[in-house]
Amino acid sequence: MIYPLAASTWDDAELAAIREVIDGGVFTMGRRVAEFERAFADFVGSRYAVMSNSGSSANLLAVAALAFRKEGAIDRGDEVIVPAVSWSTTFYPLAQYGLRLKFIDIDPHTLNYDLGALEEAITDRTRVIQIVNLLGNPNDFAAIERIVGDRDIVLIEDNCESMGATFAGRQAGTFGLAGTFSCFFSHHISTMEGGLTVTDDEEMYQLMVSLRAHGWTRHLPKSNLVTETLSDNPFYETFNFVLPGYNLRPLEMSGAIGLRQLEKLPGLVAQRRANAAHFQAAFANHPLVSIQQEVGESSWFGFAMVVRPGARSSRDDLVAALSRAGVECRPVVAGNFTRNSVIRHLDHEIFGALPHADLIHDNGLFIGNHHFDVRESLGRVREICDQLA
Repeated sequence: MIYPLAASTWDDAELAAIREVIDGGVFTMGRRVAEFERAFADFVGSRYAVMSNSGSSANLLAVAALAFRKEGAIDRGDEVIVPAVSWSTTFYPLAQYGLRLKFIDIDPHTLNYDLGALEEAITDRTRVIQIVNLLGNPNDFAAIERIVGDRDIVLIEDNCESMGATFAGRQAGTFGLAGTFSCFFSHHISTMEGGLTVTDDEEMYQLMVSLRAHGWTRHLPKSNLVTETLSDNPFYETFNFVLPGYNLRPLEMSGAIGLRQLEKLPGLVAQRRANAAHFQAAFANHPLVSIQQEVGESSWFGFAMVVRPGARSSRDDLVAALSRAGVECRPVVAGNFTRNSVIRHLDHEIFGALPHADLIHDNGLFIGNHHFDVRESLGRVREICDQLA
């Protein structure tokens, strides 16, 4: 592939960070993970950050913590509104904790929530709204806040594809009770595998700290919001299990790498946005494809392209032409997720029709964006689209 979907953002700094961990001999979650958590929380403007072994695990921790709050905990059968287009592990933790998923359509331009459908879908049974910032693009949080109003609805954000994006000067991932981020290889920064969940809520934070590591009390402060207080017996408290937790701990190497990657993040996002400006100019009003409309300041995870209905060429034609030219492409996230057979295992309903999600499912794809200049590659993609138009 001459134009891949993803490329490494590492250099000697990350390799040196790995060597330092190896030389120190502590490989599981330790000092560097804690340092990365503090630095990441400072970067996004949250009080707390909890690192885990993936963005999927970050989603799981956020939902699990919601289930164990002393007040306002979610319960089996509660309704959660979700967008029809997102990644699988946006949905799975919600279903695994017994929530009933209400799928609603997306906006065909932004690829985020159809705000009109969201407003209509909210009922007295709605307990949670799962917000997904798709492909780097923030939602219109001002509009969502107006729609929710003073109703007792919890907002959580899956921001795994949108690290570094902002809306009204505020980092995406910080508008809900909890927000999640991914540090997988193909994302804005890479810690090999890794994810983070941020929150300003101390109880949510302490619940996630316990749930991340077996549900034990080992990493909680003596006075805490999970057990109220711990004994002074370290022999007991080291192996005192109070929640049905997991082992989602990250590697110490991942924390060390994250510290180096975080230093680069503003520059990485700046180059992605520069590439996006060229992409927007090259494909505005193109006769073959439409492109994603930016909300706020996107961090442009990738470049979505949707073949226009009635165009002379199909998505299959475009995929084949891109592949022949060495341009890697893939579906837009998971398309209309309700059209995946796994849906039969999830308690769910579909609110109205999902024509825009279907359009993305049948006609959409995305190509990569990178932390380096891709104008030449985008020029080749434009030539291909011109030939098929």
